[in-house]
This record gives sequence, C-alpha cells and structure tokens, in this order.
Amino acid sequence: MELNLTIDGRQVPFKSTAAFILRYKAQFGRDAIRDLSKLQKMVKEKDKDKEKKKDENDEDELDLDALDLQMFYEMVWVMAKAADPTIPPPLDWLDTFSEFPLLENLETWMEMMTKSFTTTKSIKKK
Repeated sequence: MELNLTIDGRQVPFKSTAAFILRYKAQFGRDAIRDLSKLQKMVKEKDKDKEKKKDENDEDELDLDALDLQMFYEMVWVMAKAADPTIPPPLDWLDTFSEFPLLENLETWMEMMTKSFTTTKSIKKK
C-alpha cells in the first residue's frame, strides 16, 4: 500500500509492504507486530472512552503517557524509507519537518502497517 500525505506543506510518500516487519526489526531490533498491537490497543481504549464520554464535555484524547511516540515515529520512518530509500536516518529525517502531525494521521498509518501483514482471503478448512 502506498500513499502520499501532506506534512509540513510538502507531499511525503509512504509505503508499506510485506517487508515492513523485517525492515522495522532490522533497523530498530523490535518486533513490529508486537509494537503495533500496543498502538492498536491504545486506540481501542480511546474509542471505548469516547463512547463512555458521549454525553460529557471531556476532550477526546489519547493517553499520551501510555503511547510510545518514539516507537510510532520509527514505524512511520520505516514506511517513508520504503517509499524513498534516499531519506536520511530517522532523527535527521524528522529534523527536516518543523511540524509532524503524528496523531492526526495515526489511524491511516496503522491501517497501512496492518495491511502489510494481513490478508483479505478466508482460510479454507479441510
């Protein structure tokens, strides 16, 4: 899956393929599926809280204390690197942006990553 997002006024390409899991592990030494499941759990908890707060005036926010932003920035960098192999290392690449709407695009990036290792076909039992 590939897409371009406007970040800090410029088009930035992102690509997630079957190699996402291996690229992430090679670059950061962690399991992408395990890290992504942590993020998905947080988003689900946010959605549950959102349902509970429908009638209240509380703000709809993620629990930033529980969110490992470094981990998520690294996942996003892997997808950017897959789309453009010439980008610099993660910190140098992030330094090229004066703003980076990580939380605004959270669900889009999570969907991209998830689609790289899931299938839409059903498994037939014998």
